Amino acid sequence: MPNYRYQVRAATGAIDTGEMMADSAAAAAATLRAQNRQVMQLVPIARTRKIDWARVWEVLNAGSGPTQKDILDFTTQLAVMVRAGINVRQALEGIAEQQSKPVFKRILQQLRSDVESGKSFSEALARHPRHFNALYVNMVRASEMSGSFARMLDRIAAFLQQQLETRKMVVGASIYPGVIATMAIGVTIFLLTFVLPRFAGVFEGKEEILPGPTTFLMGLSSWMVEWWWIPLCGLVVAIGGFMAIVRTGPGLSWWDRLRLRVPLFGPMFRALYVSRSLQTMGELLNAGVPVLDSLVVTSDISGNTHYRRLWRCVGRSVREGKRINAELKDTQLLPRSVVQMIAAGEESGRLGEVLEEIARYYVRLLKDAIKTMTGMIEPLLIVAMGSLVGFIAMAIILPIFKMSSIVS
Repeated sequence: MPNYRYQVRAATGAIDTGEMMADSAAAAAATLRAQNRQVMQLVPIARTRKIDWARVWEVLNAGSGPTQKDILDFTTQLAVMVRAGINVRQALEGIAEQQSKPVFKRILQQLRSDVESGKSFSEALARHPRHFNALYVNMVRASEMSGSFARMLDRIAAFLQQQLETRKMVVGASIYPGVIATMAIGVTIFLLTFVLPRFAGVFEGKEEILPGPTTFLMGLSSWMVEWWWIPLCGLVVAIGGFMAIVRTGPGLSWWDRLRLRVPLFGPMFRALYVSRSLQTMGELLNAGVPVLDSLVVTSDISGNTHYRRLWRCVGRSVREGKRINAELKDTQLLPRSVVQMIAAGEESGRLGEVLEEIARYYVRLLKDAIKTMTGMIEPLLIVAMGSLVGFIAMAIILPIFKMSSIVS
């Protein structure tokens, strides 16, 4: 029950103030009038709420939602339970009870509520596009029409597993060069800001006999010790500027084009986008999803602005009555052999199977590209790091040798 602070005038004319509890402001005013007092002011008192630490802890541990691995595990469990004869509502309820992540648990409970209210499972999934993408929803919708729900869930799980493994390969291949580069930069900064200043007193007054590399490094070291905040601010500005640029349409297009053309990494990214696009389209077509819908989903999942634009152009040409390969003949994003195989798949009526075969080949090509990239970049990074550290070490040692020879 809320508290109210009041100011009233009594029958005698005296002004009185105080506090009282009432169900509402109207009830408080009625009580005061019943006491033959004129209400001059009546305001609610804000109550200090007790902090629900349990709720705070739940929010802090909730995270941003289910990961791709969580969605894969959920799909696999649901397929097993449906195949065992358990209906979708009961299966969702059972999986939700075992779920430890609060956000994902609420999503599963919402899916169960939607299914209980009469919605189809695909409609319930479509309400959570952030966690269940268009490919997932369309494949489930196609299975609801064909009556092959459990088998389709197995196909979705296999697709998610393949995508998860591919992502791990790409991320793993990108992490290694990043770690080596970070170590090289860290060691260089440590030498310039901690080791070289210790030699400043030794070289003081002997600048005329110092070699050029030593003079340069000593100057750079003193500058970094005094003005360290300039490169730090520059790094922050560069990262912020890059993030702002890639959030724009032209900036994202430039970045996606650069990823396709950069040496060593370019073939890996190209194989990734081709395999992802063709595998997505093949899965959808084999699931019975219409071609136009499959092209829309493929463009959204491709992961690159230029491939997205390509598949949207293909969708427009198909809508006009043309074949898929008609728009692909002049593109540089797909190899000539892939376009020819797509044309052969259209002619034979086995386009979905052909696309899956090409996707499997490009997954193997992606693995080879990752192995080639890591095999080439590892010695290059080690040589670059060794040369940098060796240059700094020699810049310190050479003047010491020179001074000792002069003394002797």
